[in-house]
Amino acid sequence: MERLVSSNAPTVYTPVGGYGDTSLNRYLRDLPPQILDDNEALADGVPDLRGTWKVAELLVNGVAAPPDHHLWNHFERIEQSGNRVIVLGGGVIHDFASCDGTLENGLHDVMAIDFSTPLQVSATFEDGVLIMRPHGMPVEVKRWLEGDQLVWEYSIAFTARLNRIA
Repeated sequence: MERLVSSNAPTVYTPVGGYGDTSLNRYLRDLPPQILDDNEALADGVPDLRGTWKVAELLVNGVAAPPDHHLWNHFERIEQSGNRVIVLGGGVIHDFASCDGTLENGLHDVMAIDFSTPLQVSATFEDGVLIMRPHGMPVEVKRWLEGDQLVWEYSIAFTARLNRIA
């Protein structure tokens, strides 16, 4: 069965070893070129999370993360079209063809930790929040806007606030 894809752009995947210069730490790599057209309309009820974002505040277990925590270097770009979301950051390209809550139309890629462990994730928009549910894992990853910041909550592991840098 063919996957539903919002927009005319084909589904994209993380290249072997992650995008960019693989000799660099994954948080130091340049983002790949824009994939989706910024002018494409979003589906009804889908919040506009588009932009390039950089971590400005990082809490681990409710406490400010130490200065050497790797996520302080994290930046990401979110692209959207219709009900589709692409999150690029940390060396991975995570393309959710349609955030309709199904694994079939969700993410089929690899984990950022090693660029090789298979990952399947369904996603939905619920009350202005992008909720991603990795298959077989008891976690939810959420992104939403609060004022001018993007909030990124990774289950109980961490909560980050990101500022738009582009």
